[in-house]
Amino acid sequence: MKKETGSPMNTTSPSPAKPSPITQAANATPTVQFDVSNLKSSYANVCNVSSTREEVVLAFGVNDVWERAQTNIQVQMTNRIVLNPYAAKRLAAVLNRVVTEYESKFGTLKNDPRPQANAA
Repeated sequence: MKKETGSPMNTTSPSPAKPSPITQAANATPTVQFDVSNLKSSYANVCNVSSTREEVVLAFGVNDVWERAQTNIQVQMTNRIVLNPYAAKRLAAVLNRVVTEYESKFGTLKNDPRPQANAA
């Protein structure tokens, strides 16, 4: 949700020394406020990604199998997030930054597709 800044538009012409409310609103940085009243949290240790020209789809789920020798693994998919490509690119950038910060604090993460029993 964006909060608009600036004053309501006046019907009289503004003085030359003071910017008009329209100019103030156009130059002001909007304040973003997050409404978390309907926020729900889910745990996921699996993510499947697919895309088309118009959207990127992230499907999240839970793999409850911890035995590495298991040949058939059922993953319960629980949530789907659909993004446009621009939002997906911004998400990729922020995730990359977060993982880089994590690795600088706690060490390099290995790209192991098998489930880790001691993963936090």
